[in-house]
Amino acid sequence: MSSVATGGPGAAAGAYDTGILPQPPGYRRYAMGLLLAIYMVNFLDRQVVNILAEPIKNDLNLSDTQIGLMGGLAFAIFYTVLGVPIARLAERKNRPIIIGTAVAVWSGMTALCGIAQNFWQLVMFRIGVGVGEAGCTPPAHSLISDYVPKEKRASALAFYSMGTPLGGLIGLIMGGLIADAYGWRAAFFVAGVPGILFALLAIFTLKEPRKHLSAEFKRTQAAQPSFGETMKVLSTKRTFWFIAFAAAIKAFIGYGHAPFTASFFLRNHTEEVANLASFFGAQLGFNLQSLGFLSLALGLMSGTAGAVGSLLGGWLADKFGAKDLRAYMVAPAIASLITIPVYITAVTVDSAALALCILVINGLLGTIWYGPVYGTAQSIVQPQMRATTSAILLFIINLIGLGLGPVAVGALSDAVANFRLNEVGLSVDACRALTEGAAVATRAACAEHVGEGVRWALIVSTLFGVIAFAFFWIARKTIREDTVS
Repeated sequence: MSSVATGGPGAAAGAYDTGILPQPPGYRRYAMGLLLAIYMVNFLDRQVVNILAEPIKNDLNLSDTQIGLMGGLAFAIFYTVLGVPIARLAERKNRPIIIGTAVAVWSGMTALCGIAQNFWQLVMFRIGVGVGEAGCTPPAHSLISDYVPKEKRASALAFYSMGTPLGGLIGLIMGGLIADAYGWRAAFFVAGVPGILFALLAIFTLKEPRKHLSAEFKRTQAAQPSFGETMKVLSTKRTFWFIAFAAAIKAFIGYGHAPFTASFFLRNHTEEVANLASFFGAQLGFNLQSLGFLSLALGLMSGTAGAVGSLLGGWLADKFGAKDLRAYMVAPAIASLITIPVYITAVTVDSAALALCILVINGLLGTIWYGPVYGTAQSIVQPQMRATTSAILLFIINLIGLGLGPVAVGALSDAVANFRLNEVGLSVDACRALTEGAAVATRAACAEHVGEGVRWALIVSTLFGVIAFAFFWIARKTIREDTVS
């Protein structure tokens, strides 16, 4: 492994490779905590729509395919495309200001989702959320890599990546409980509020370390590589492409499942979920409906497990990667394989309670790749290319994962349901149009086959984990020679 010459005062310490003076430990903890909180709000606003998918679907009369388009592709196209130019800006300009502005934009757009009256209005507001969120992670990854020593990079980025499960946890719980009490529109209004505070904190309290670069390193920074030069460097890094597409497949599975997990339980375990909601509501001392129960269960169980998995993945990577960089890829590869039988078991058992418990294991294993992947991406290029590299990585991950995952799972769910319903002379559209006076047998057939549609869509999509395993394992072969900083 080679190193990048810095020439700056940070080089004397031996821990930093960016020419930037180390930040005091107290401030570093504050900055990491604030960036984590911002990323939690990022995912809260991005994922709150998932727990609200079923009431939105019923209120606006949408199909599963439209839910997938609204929750995935509409958001992902602008999120991924704008991520690269914003990252290019972050290579030169003040990263805290970019992050703070982005938080304000996506929070305002999240609140506007609450006033949508039809599918296309909701799509436009979700696009706005994607535009704002494009300005968060690439600058944040670059900033974190400047804040912390390189030997702690995977752990630091894994800590930041806990915002994914923790933000999802809060989004699920808050969204479900507020929707139960006040409706799905109110949940969007409340989700948009915290971002204003965090936008101000980012702009006025986060430091831009580049201000304190040595004169020599500033000259190096001024000679910024172009986007084409960054792509040329990445084209020689086989490790980057294998981890990018492995992570994209993991995201395809995770994002694809997210809008339909609560729907799966509401459709296939309707009575048991209602009974569980009634029981736990009595224990907690308030009226808990099915959606509120699922938001609590999925949020607390899967969200907490996901946060632990993210930390575990970063810790394993830094601990064993210090001796052999190939160890960075081992845990993500093995976890990708194990999650397949675990998830299939969860969606095929007869008990909703048991299924929720099994999903805890899936939640833990499903986030182990965060730290190793993001840490590796920051380590295989020189510091001047990090924000752009992060944006390119996120472009691949989110265009495939977030853009295609929910749409593919939703379309497959509709296709399987239609295939089964055609045998009894029905269709998904006909089931959506049913009134309260429809025959009991017709309503039962719709419930059964629509429920089986989403079950098989979840099963088929999780099998792609085999490809992720293969890509992670292949990346072991080149990671040592590709790492430069």
